Amino acid sequence: MEVIRDILTTLDMDASIKDLCQGPFQTAVATRSCGLAATPHGSDDHQNNVPVENAGCLMEREALELAKMAQSFKLFEASIGMATINSLLDVNEQNCVDVNGGDLLIEKGMDKRVALVGHFPFVLKLRETSKCLWVIEQKPREGDVTDGEAENLIPQAEVVGITGSAFINHTIEHLLALCNSKAYVVILGATTPLSPVLFDYGVNAISGTKVTDPELVLRCVRQGATFRQLRGIRLLTMERG
Repeated sequence: MEVIRDILTTLDMDASIKDLCQGPFQTAVATRSCGLAATPHGSDDHQNNVPVENAGCLMEREALELAKMAQSFKLFEASIGMATINSLLDVNEQNCVDVNGGDLLIEKGMDKRVALVGHFPFVLKLRETSKCLWVIEQKPREGDVTDGEAENLIPQAEVVGITGSAFINHTIEHLLALCNSKAYVVILGATTPLSPVLFDYGVNAISGTKVTDPELVLRCVRQGATFRQLRGIRLLTMERG
């Protein structure tokens, strides 16, 4: 979890927790700004295991405590931690462009071998434009491959897209280590921290989300919005210079 520790060292933790909501698809935390992260799926053993310790009392915690939850092996806690980190990041928008990560991958992956970790809505279009596309998923859909193929396929890819959810399940460093040194690497999705620290780990582009209307976003999250239903956000991309 070195990459998360490195990001934590860059944050100004002098902020109070104004709001926190973990909806079925998105998690939102409001401090100085509002940050998002994907809510994990597929864990239903809540009868025997508590997904989030001290749920109901988290608003009383310090920002540092919540941000450090990104290192938790409990996925719902890690999601809260990543949303907190994203709420505390001081994003320099002058270094960003209003570009969707999917569009960037389609552009960079034209006629190239592409590995995509995570099944995104733009998969069909990316498959049409790339030379070959491997979609690597823990729960593969038709045309996807299992995450067990990552070690074989990612090193072959000329362009790699990695879901920001890899921060939540703590696979991000392993996935980055698999990338060919010449590959163009993009991390994308709501969980992705817009932090230049990621450039030190070989990432070429970071495609994340900037919340422009925290009240609206929190309302959408509470009412079960998927990422595509969220309003009050901007999709930003930061590229390595």
